[in-house]
Amino acid sequence: MKTSLNIPDADIRELVKHAQAKNKTEAVILAIREYNRRKKMKKLSEKLGTFTNLISLSDLKALR
Repeated sequence: MKTSLNIPDADIRELVKHAQAKNKTEAVILAIREYNRRKKMKKLSEKLGTFTNLISLSDLKALR
C-alpha cells in the first residue's frame, strides 16, 4: 500500500541506520513488523500461567 507520511528526517535516518536497511521503505517495514511482533508477544505473555487444560510436564515425559 502506498502511503504518504510526515516523519522527521532525523528519526527516519536513525531508523534506517539501526535497522541496517537499504532504504527508508525497508526500514519502515521492518519497524512495523517489529512493533507488531512485540505487541503479539506481550499479549501472549499476559496469558502465561492461565491455561488450565494443558498437559503436565510429567504426563508429557510419560508419553515420550
